[in-house]
Amino acid sequence: MKRCSSKAIHLAVIAAACCGMAAAKSGTWSNITPYPVPTIDSGPYGITAGPDGALWFTEGTGEIGRITTAGAITEYPVPSANSEPTGITAGPDGALWFTEQNGNNIGRITTAGAITEYPVPTSSSGPYWITAGPDGALWFTEYWVNAIGRITTGGAVTEYRVPTANSGPTEITAGPDGALWFTEYTLGNRIGRITTAGAITEYPVPTAYSEPFGITAGPDGALWFTEYTGNKIGRIATTGAITEYPVPTANSGPVGISAGPDGALWFMEYFANKIGRVTTAGVVTEYPLPTAASFPIGITAGPNGALWFTEFGGNNIASAAACGLGFSATFASGTLTMSFNLGIDTPATFDIFLLNSTGTFARPFSQTIPAVVPPRTFTMTWNSFPNEGTIAVRPELGTVSGQGLCAEWTTVDTAQ
Repeated sequence: MKRCSSKAIHLAVIAAACCGMAAAKSGTWSNITPYPVPTIDSGPYGITAGPDGALWFTEGTGEIGRITTAGAITEYPVPSANSEPTGITAGPDGALWFTEQNGNNIGRITTAGAITEYPVPTSSSGPYWITAGPDGALWFTEYWVNAIGRITTGGAVTEYRVPTANSGPTEITAGPDGALWFTEYTLGNRIGRITTAGAITEYPVPTAYSEPFGITAGPDGALWFTEYTGNKIGRIATTGAITEYPVPTANSGPVGISAGPDGALWFMEYFANKIGRVTTAGVVTEYPLPTAASFPIGITAGPNGALWFTEFGGNNIASAAACGLGFSATFASGTLTMSFNLGIDTPATFDIFLLNSTGTFARPFSQTIPAVVPPRTFTMTWNSFPNEGTIAVRPELGTVSGQGLCAEWTTVDTAQ
């Protein structure tokens, strides 16, 4: 009888499921690697993929950071003191552009580290988030003065007022319809759309006081957003129709969100200390972060096929596999049914293990699979299943070289 597998995926965090599965009825694990930021308590916040194959991020202490996919970090001080940079994006000019929430500037940094700052005309505007627009300019939110800003690569700024007073525009992204879409976090409780000519339309979020926060373009032609207080992930079509999906962990505080290379959406849970995955079908999976009280915020897809995110409290930049199983299992009338919404952006090994109190007693499936993008929904069944009492069912994905990527497990009672 085979006991615990020797594959790298069997780390201490899932040992209870492998050799003492009664400790937890269900759980998840993802291969997450944190990289400490050199500046102590720097408050890493926004993050984006750069044109140089590295990731670039902001630090609340006043630096712009660069991290290679191997984890090497370089920091560049912002000239303005107490600038509090927050959002960052790759610009159309081969540089990175960022907001200075406290400095009231829009910053530009070359991949060599040279920084230029452009003042926002309205004082104390609180520039918060920034994205590249379809018109060759950068678009940003002005949280404190209820406006959306546009800056050319030459530094010329135009501002547009949001119709709803004190709406608190927060994050902004380019949509698939040639417009910019943004969240209204405070009194607005809306998703806003602004054309490149400055015309604004607002769409109320169905859940009252939801505090929409992060927003990104999805792989399905819609926009996806987080509801910080509403504890949901929202989807808004370019027509304005909104669908909401609850996050399983209560009061998790969903914040940043990004389209992943696996065809799903990935988001950060600030209070729950988790990274979440939602498929375009609305299947949500959550993975705990290894760093306690890390308070994750920003997230982006990296050039190496992984997810990269900031840990504001943990003072780390972290990387996670773009890997999800969307797994559940039931047992009835002698049949074990296993349902999946599986997605992964690289070829992988796909294994299913069945465990009892003494360890693995069966491995009904083991196969090398190609990349599955977008995620695919399917069901596996095992008829005439033997009476094994309460067992753990654990599917897992790993690299073809044997490194674990992600796992999910749950217990079922097979007594008959």
